[in-house]
Amino acid sequence: MDIDAFLSEPGRSDATNDVRKLIDRLEIQYIYVQFVSVTGRIVGKGMPASRWEDLATRGVQMVYGAVSNVATDRRGRYLGYGPEASELIAIPEPETFAQLPWDGRVARVFARLFRNREEIENPGAALSSDCRGNLARLHAAFADRHDMRLRVGTEPEMMWLRRDADNALVGVTKPYCYHVDQLEELRDISLRVLNYGRAMGLDMIQGDHEDAPGQLELNFRFDDPLRNADRLITYRQICRQVAREFGVIACFMTKPFPGLSASGCHHNLSLWRGGDDEPIAMDPETTAPGVRHHRTGGVNLLTDGRAAGANPQQLSTIGQRMVGGLVAHLPGLTALAASTVHSYRRMWDTGFWAPLTAGWGFQNRTCAVRVSAPDRVEYRAADSMVNPYLMAAGLLAALSDGLDNDLDPGPASSANTYDSAPDAQHRLPMNLGAALAAMDRDRVVRSALPGDMYRVYTAHKLDEWERFLATTSEWDFDFYLDYVS
Repeated sequence: MDIDAFLSEPGRSDATNDVRKLIDRLEIQYIYVQFVSVTGRIVGKGMPASRWEDLATRGVQMVYGAVSNVATDRRGRYLGYGPEASELIAIPEPETFAQLPWDGRVARVFARLFRNREEIENPGAALSSDCRGNLARLHAAFADRHDMRLRVGTEPEMMWLRRDADNALVGVTKPYCYHVDQLEELRDISLRVLNYGRAMGLDMIQGDHEDAPGQLELNFRFDDPLRNADRLITYRQICRQVAREFGVIACFMTKPFPGLSASGCHHNLSLWRGGDDEPIAMDPETTAPGVRHHRTGGVNLLTDGRAAGANPQQLSTIGQRMVGGLVAHLPGLTALAASTVHSYRRMWDTGFWAPLTAGWGFQNRTCAVRVSAPDRVEYRAADSMVNPYLMAAGLLAALSDGLDNDLDPGPASSANTYDSAPDAQHRLPMNLGAALAAMDRDRVVRSALPGDMYRVYTAHKLDEWERFLATTSEWDFDFYLDYVS
């Protein structure tokens, strides 16, 4: 059984014992056992810390529908799994254990999901609709196939909002990009986020005020895909906690304000060989005990072998194949990157830095793929509501196809695509329905959602699309109330 192999992995017993020592030393009373649903929602259970050993060996059970938010479609049918389905088993990963810096009595740990041992079919197998487990398996297969690993750095934009006297949502700050005075307005909030982030293992590196009200981007160091995704989820949890403390709203909704910039989540990608055993030591004065370190070292294959003074706008062979794979699958990837109906407000309100073109360029922010530096490639279509586990899985599939088949990305674009609408062949899907159709046609991107994952994810997203199409909005009344009279 996969669950038995997971529980008997080398070092797990020692890691479990180390967590017990932390629990006792830090006087932790309660543990959140968490994972992420297909829509990116953080779900799980809580347990008394006194039950840690039982939790680490037996896990906790939840209905299968937990991976799909235990939600129903617009006709009242459960999405993904019904009440007749079995219960999954969530087994914690001890190396993800971290004390919450805002309440030291509580810790969190991420979990890997498995089918129940009593299932008739595939008992104890890895649950294919587990976003985290799926990404871990795909990255391991990618590394075995290509003798290289992906590292990802995300740029999580979001907005700090409040309600005005009329109960309308407004930004805490003004929409002035790079404006230091607006950073000052958010100083106390930002410092609280930074302190909590460092305590939970986010190696915070830089930040800036973007050009929408209350819009802030705080970046942390890149890492392997699973660790990066875990840290993005942790960052979102930190922001929600800080919002509670300051009486504001941490908004990850992509575009709350028309006519102003939306919140993206650019993914910076590089391929590496070696370096797995050289972690960066986190500062023990600011980092909670036991928090795992970042991976570093190794050789960046995008710059390996480049001569001094080489043309910075000349891709290495691996870089060319990498970009070729991304460009070939941009339409299908959009269903993971722009995963909600609302995501496409970011694309239709043109001129605000969101990509429209299914192409690539050097430093061209109007393209979906940008070579932002000789050592990394930026995927720009993802927005602030992205599920980072599914996004990284899709990117791995596209990169693998580019490497396997020596895909040529075609010529780089230097044109400002906002000046003229791109033709249909070179435009990204512009609504969720079109993106889902593009993903359905793309066997490579579909392969990143194996087993039940594709069925559960598309059930959610098709229902969301249908709900939107069936909804009468204020816009309908404004546009059609007097349409024929």
